[in-house]
Amino acid sequence: MYQLHRIAIAVAIFLLIVFTLSALPRALNPVPPSKEKIEADQRWVNTSPSWLDRQACRWVSLCGLMHLKPDPPVRLSSAREGACTNGMGHRAAYHVIRADAEIQNISKTKELKGIPSYVLDYAPLVHLYSEEHFWPSDIDEHVKHVTPYANDAPINLTEVLSLSNLNEVDAHAGLITLKSNDNVECRPEWLHSTTNIPVLFEDDFEDYDVDVGTPERKRLEAQTTWFDVDKEHPLRRISYPKKGPDGDPKIRRPSKRSYISLAREQRRIASRELQNKPDDEGYSQAPATLILVDKGSGIVDAFWFFFYAYNLGQTVLGTRYGNHVGDWEHAMIRFESGVPRAMYFSEHEGGQAYAWQAVEKRGNATQTRRPVIYSAVGSHAMYAMPGNHPYVLPFEWLKDQTDRGRLWDPSKNFRSYWYDYSAAEGEGLEPTRENPSAPTGWFHYRGQWGDKMYGLGDSRQWRLFGQYHYVTGPQGPKFKNLGRRKVCQSSRCRIIHSIAEGRKGSWFS
Repeated sequence: MYQLHRIAIAVAIFLLIVFTLSALPRALNPVPPSKEKIEADQRWVNTSPSWLDRQACRWVSLCGLMHLKPDPPVRLSSAREGACTNGMGHRAAYHVIRADAEIQNISKTKELKGIPSYVLDYAPLVHLYSEEHFWPSDIDEHVKHVTPYANDAPINLTEVLSLSNLNEVDAHAGLITLKSNDNVECRPEWLHSTTNIPVLFEDDFEDYDVDVGTPERKRLEAQTTWFDVDKEHPLRRISYPKKGPDGDPKIRRPSKRSYISLAREQRRIASRELQNKPDDEGYSQAPATLILVDKGSGIVDAFWFFFYAYNLGQTVLGTRYGNHVGDWEHAMIRFESGVPRAMYFSEHEGGQAYAWQAVEKRGNATQTRRPVIYSAVGSHAMYAMPGNHPYVLPFEWLKDQTDRGRLWDPSKNFRSYWYDYSAAEGEGLEPTRENPSAPTGWFHYRGQWGDKMYGLGDSRQWRLFGQYHYVTGPQGPKFKNLGRRKVCQSSRCRIIHSIAEGRKGSWFS
């Protein structure tokens, strides 16, 4: 009888563990899976040649346990993984890009719009993590190290893949991805992009303006509906305009730079001309991407996009999750008649929006104070303050980390465009007057900017409790809801009014 009692307890504990492990992925996923996603997951599980692996995956959500191994940011042994190619030893000519395919060009006779001065005056500064291993990348360099695939078949190119013709691969059916020509676990140099580490700033961190505030800070009374505007929903006035923006007289559009700031700018330009290349504080060889969107009624959204060749996921109990090739992050500043009102920070599948007065700034009393972004190590998620940023899991098991590491000034090197989100498909993007020859085809590319998620049969892949070691690379800037009415990427948007309030939650909460 005693033995039966022990067996019953063991069976009950086992069933509880099975139930918990099977329910945990659904609890951690804020978006319920669709029927198509469930079917795709079944196909993914079936890629494993091991019957035991498939059953463990289906019943207790433990997939690829035999594949578990350390995944450090840098490769420890050049011989450990064998051949450092990513299955690119042969190419099948299943698809061909038409040599006569039309490449979108901007008419040279059309007058291009310039960048408003206030956009650059308030351009963000980005603190990259002090122990970062995957630095900003140039998308032009990225396409040189990848091959476009349609589902699992390589697309045979009749011309060199470039930013001008990248969107032409969308003509093929199936999931379009840009597969790395190298095994990413061999950590090829182009993934690290160490040549793009920003130039050090000469001064220290004395010029920071941080208004921490309190979690209970009262929301400042808005005078207009700047927080919910597009061309079909114009700006409306909701209060008498006596005070400055959001009631804060300190925020104003600068009419001109101060003498000290101007002199410094002149010295910077002179130094650039002498060296025949930009090489000053915060400069990176990897261009950022600035996309300006006119929402009407004097509202302009300035999207700053930052690209990295590789996203190194975070670890939970020593196991890494969420790696992918190609990583797009962005921040958006909403302007009303040239005055900054709010700023959005992208974080994983979501992000957070802050009122302008709540965002940390850098700059002394004689300069325009520019907003500061903190980029998380590996994932490059964007935050408004340094420190730990837990999400999804309790007890800070899964968290991003930010600090005041190397400071990057994207305004020193960027491609810039105006985008009309109401234009027909494949149209609407124009370079600014400052770079009239900037390519546009890449923007309309609908596929993913990295490898397709590796199957369960791939020795690099595992999935525990619904979290994958490797996931599919993301889509590009065009698919970040650039025509949004609200400041946030999704319609659900809460604007945070202090750093202290922001520390209480995350994009997930």
